Amino acid sequence: MSLLVDELPFSQLPSSTRAKDVICSTNVSHYELQVEIGRGFDNLTSVHLARHTPTGTLVTIKITNLENCTDERLKALQKAVILSHFFRHPNITTYWTVFTVGSWLWVISPFMAYGSASQLLKTYFPEGMSETLIRNILFGAVRGLSYLHQNGCIHRSIKASHILISGDGLVTLSGLSHLHSLVKHGQRHRAVYDFPQFSTSVQPWLSPELLRQDLHGYNVKSDIYSVGITACELASGKVPFQDMHRTQMLLQKLKGPPYSPLDVSIFPQSESRMKNSRSGVDSGIGESVLVSSGTQTVNSDRLQTPSSKTFSPAFFSLVQLCLQQDPEKRPSASSLLSHVFFKQMKEESQDSILTLLPPKPSIALSPVSRWTEPECDFPDEKDSNWEF
Repeated sequence: MSLLVDELPFSQLPSSTRAKDVICSTNVSHYELQVEIGRGFDNLTSVHLARHTPTGTLVTIKITNLENCTDERLKALQKAVILSHFFRHPNITTYWTVFTVGSWLWVISPFMAYGSASQLLKTYFPEGMSETLIRNILFGAVRGLSYLHQNGCIHRSIKASHILISGDGLVTLSGLSHLHSLVKHGQRHRAVYDFPQFSTSVQPWLSPELLRQDLHGYNVKSDIYSVGITACELASGKVPFQDMHRTQMLLQKLKGPPYSPLDVSIFPQSESRMKNSRSGVDSGIGESVLVSSGTQTVNSDRLQTPSSKTFSPAFFSLVQLCLQQDPEKRPSASSLLSHVFFKQMKEESQDSILTLLPPKPSIALSPVSRWTEPECDFPDEKDSNWEF
């Protein structure tokens, strides 16, 4: 299968990505750990900001104790590492170097100064982001997702904590350890019947078919459902279904449209229905739709969320399409990029996202001269703002 679909020329990538040419050392002494910035992989992985001392470049290091991993976890890590060597796309997180230090796996990747979209929500946008910022973040994430789908992979863990943002505004998808390939023995299958034991923390983002775990299986359209949930997460600052029992959650999700986990206050009743086009109800995919001029968005004011929590009919349409109960009724990732909600992205540069974000975070560096193996396991209660 082709693994270079939709690849941008190397010269067009940010300078932080080109730094991988010089950061390929597997010598642990070449990296100074600065501070732990997150956790992931069901708390088996700690994520650190570090400095590559030969070049002075800031990097991210994900450190996992392999002795604590089950066979299933080890296979997931191995798969993520292998796939990272094949994937070449600006919106997919890059692994620069992978090596082991005793029983510890080290994964070196670019430092994403803004962290995850989840971290941005908690720190700067607790009531949700503006529609313009959501558009910029989702567009990059869906571009990366489209690339994965074209190469026969299901992500299976699309959520705000798996969307990372670099200091120069590049949006990338992480969480590659959750990927599952539809391609086996050179043949691409239409559905997957592999149902891993998803932790309760990820279930709110999962599609009905993934929660149902029946003979129908699931395919790449399950990721599209997760995009819809993530859109709600970014808009409200809260995760839909988070405090709901799994059985009740499944029943709610099986209702499908017109149900939406978005708070009704976000979409006033007057804007809760899309206008009809000549061909009937407008899907928003690849069609020209006049979005209400009264839509309140924020283009230049940093850290501002619309006080009335009003979003455009185009955004509502995007969410509803993604949250269709029937997977076949959901759009593909590539067609989703043509939705009217993303229409303005063609006229905006990558730098536009920086006008919507806070100033680049400054981190107090306190270098550790050399890495020493921890004497105990990582604590369980730490928040997972930036995941593996």
